Amino acid sequence: MRTGLFAAALAGMLTASIGVARADELIESYNAYIGQDDLYNSSNERLTQPWQVIRQDRANVHRFGIRQPGDETDGFFASARNRELAERMISHGRIDSSAARLLLQGDVRINVQIWRGARGDYVNINVD
Repeated sequence: MRTGLFAAALAGMLTASIGVARADELIESYNAYIGQDDLYNSSNERLTQPWQVIRQDRANVHRFGIRQPGDETDGFFASARNRELAERMISHGRIDSSAARLLLQGDVRINVQIWRGARGDYVNINVD
C-alpha cells in the first residue's frame, strides 16, 4: 500500500516539474514596416499605444489590403479575433520603451514574435 502511495506521489511530482520546465513555444514571427497609414485608425484618429498600431498594421495587411514594402503576412493575426487579443498579448510580452516610442512615430521596421507560454500567448516586439 505504501509503495503504491509513494509511486503515485512521485508520479505527481514528476508531472508537475515537467509542466513547469516546459519551454515557451514560438508560434510565428514576421517583419513589418510601420508606415503612416498604420498610425491612424479607420476614423482617422491618431493611435497612441503600441498595441493599437500593431493591431491597425495587421488589419491593414489582412483586411484592407494596405501594405508597405517590408510588410510580411502572418497566419496568426489574419484572424480578426486574434487581432483583438493584441493589447493583452503585448502587455504580457516585451517591447522596450525606446522601441515603443519609435513604433509610435512610424516609418520603422519591426520584428514581431508570437509566443505560446504557460500563462497564455504573448508578443515580443523589436524595432530595427
